[in-house]
Amino acid sequence: MALQRTRSLLLLLLLTLLGLGLVQPSYGQDGMYQRFLRQHVHPEETGGSDRYCNLMMQRRKMTLYHCKRFNTFIHEDIWNIRSICSTTNIQCKNGKMNCHEGVVKVTDCRDTGSSRAPNCRYRAMASTRRVVIACEGNPQVPVHFDS
Repeated sequence: MALQRTRSLLLLLLLTLLGLGLVQPSYGQDGMYQRFLRQHVHPEETGGSDRYCNLMMQRRKMTLYHCKRFNTFIHEDIWNIRSICSTTNIQCKNGKMNCHEGVVKVTDCRDTGSSRAPNCRYRAMASTRRVVIACEGNPQVPVHFDS
């Protein structure tokens, strides 16, 4: 009897935690959110070196067929990045009104133009700056790095 009650309480606790915001975004946004994470989020490091950019651009699969000309890695916890989605909406470059801005630590990686895929070479620039990200879903999650 006690074991049955314990199982019921654990199930209720799990369902409560899921209902309090630990629910994943909808499937449509999930793919875009996962791509955003892969291409732009690296909280463990501060980056800043050319070597960092060369390595991360390869690891994150942005040099397979061509050298991506420019990419930004955000060095913040994902929850800090997601909190940007709760700021005031602003207009994105594409005209949509689902962009939001915040200030974060970043490494900008710019292709040097002197290499070919998959051995692309990048110049790094580390800074703390304003970024603009597009957010979608319920709950809102980042799906595109606008600038």
